[in-house]
Amino acid sequence: MTEVSSSNSRLHAAAAVTIPAPLPKVRIGWAKDQAFGFYYADDLDALRSAGAELVPLDTLHDPHLPEVDGLFIGGGFPELFMSELEANTTLREEIGSAIENGMPAYAECGGLMYLARTLTWHGKKHNMVGVIPGDVVMHEKPVGRGYVRLSETGESPWPTSAVESAMTDVRGHEFHYSSLDNLDTDGLKFAYEVKRGHGIDGRHDGIVYKNLLASYAHLRSLGDYNWAARFVAFVRSKAREAGQPVAGSAQRHDRAA
Repeated sequence: MTEVSSSNSRLHAAAAVTIPAPLPKVRIGWAKDQAFGFYYADDLDALRSAGAELVPLDTLHDPHLPEVDGLFIGGGFPELFMSELEANTTLREEIGSAIENGMPAYAECGGLMYLARTLTWHGKKHNMVGVIPGDVVMHEKPVGRGYVRLSETGESPWPTSAVESAMTDVRGHEFHYSSLDNLDTDGLKFAYEVKRGHGIDGRHDGIVYKNLLASYAHLRSLGDYNWAARFVAFVRSKAREAGQPVAGSAQRHDRAA
């Protein structure tokens, strides 16, 4: 009788265990076109594993920003398409308005160039998105090239885990022929201090403006530094703060009729 009672208790205890519900997905606009195509497949997989639905965005041809919760604009060669990028005025304005209104966004190298005020190459200057108050200028020789070692300043908008909070270094790489000139730092913060490499100015990288983080460094979601999970968690938290249903919660801004 005691054995039966004990067995029933174990069954009731097992039945009482609740399996946590999966975290809701978030929709992240992902610049994927001729201007922006430098992405690591395992980083994209890490974003999906963290709960992101990646929504392709063609910065050259899409007239409007889709309904997304966040943006990811990676590396590429925007200087080769700066005329076409400038010509897509509506999309540039909607991306700028979305970031100004608090949409979480992450940009690496080419993405940083696109979000700057202007882009100049071979004497020709074109307007870009303009949320980063600086002007990108292309040079004949690399400005930053090779592995980088960064130290977090505590200004990153992304949440840290218990493991990551004890880390001192963030490792990645950079390869850019451009510099960010005439940068107005009023209202800007930097997520990283450069220990090795060049970054924005030889001392800092990772511009933080509202809910945007934009860097010349390319990060990898490897080992103890899972930037993808941190970014997705940040996007999700901002959607919840806004009191909106996650997954496509962020609405288009300044949409043309």
